[in-house]
Amino acid sequence: MDTKEMTQEICKAASDKKASDIVTMDMRGLMFSTDYFIICSAPTATQVRAIADNVEEKLGEAGVHFSHKEGYSEGEWILLDYGDIVVHVFKDESRNFYALEKLWGDAEITHYAE
Repeated sequence: MDTKEMTQEICKAASDKKASDIVTMDMRGLMFSTDYFIICSAPTATQVRAIADNVEEKLGEAGVHFSHKEGYSEGEWILLDYGDIVVHVFKDESRNFYALEKLWGDAEITHYAE
């Protein structure tokens, strides 16, 4: 699965669990450790975990596994590191607080639309 296919699969998996405001940020040239951030959010920790679980499950079915996961037990901000793509699933308040889209304002942002 190439990066473009992974990005679409991740966004679809998040959307399937009703993630809101799903965006892909092109980090190439801004970071050395990854090419893309995918950011989405949900109102509750339970839904944040469900989104992360679905992303993990759908990519796992395609034989793609993350190298690192953080924040699952708290459910405020779950990070799934797939190497070239890092997925950030936020609880709404945490997304507003950390404001990654503003922090990395030079990144090109693409909004996901099914």
